[in-house]
Amino acid sequence: MADDFSHINNKDQPTMVDVGNKSNSVRTAHARSMITLTSELIKLLDNDEIQTKKGPLFQTAILAGIMACKQTPSLIPLCHPLALDKCNVEIQIVNEMDLQIDCTVKTTGKTGVEMEALTGAAVAALTIYDMCKSFSHDLVIRETKLMAKSGGKRDFRRE
Repeated sequence: MADDFSHINNKDQPTMVDVGNKSNSVRTAHARSMITLTSELIKLLDNDEIQTKKGPLFQTAILAGIMACKQTPSLIPLCHPLALDKCNVEIQIVNEMDLQIDCTVKTTGKTGVEMEALTGAAVAALTIYDMCKSFSHDLVIRETKLMAKSGGKRDFRRE
């Protein structure tokens, strides 16, 4: 089993991957979360924003996503703490009721930022749910997935 997973040592115990011998390189990752709102919530859209009792929905979710990226090693036990060069969260309506949340993260380092991008997109979606749950519990966070990554051993791009 230890040979199959990088986070398991030869005694089948969890371990943090040793990146000490890796070279620094520019690494990027793009993750996406989708959340379905209700038609009543979409009707509240005004100037590309929805105002809630807790504040502006999209602006708050963007800030939450950025904060989550920076806190990823505190949330996911075997993630390395990274100095992020850039973090960007964008939210757009892609059809009548779906929001698409894209989180792109960049660093120059010895390990990638996939987990940071995934965490940022997911937490932005959770923030939208939290801010709208008093209005409706019919919101659905449908998926969070890696869209692309570059740097490191291999690049990845989802079609």
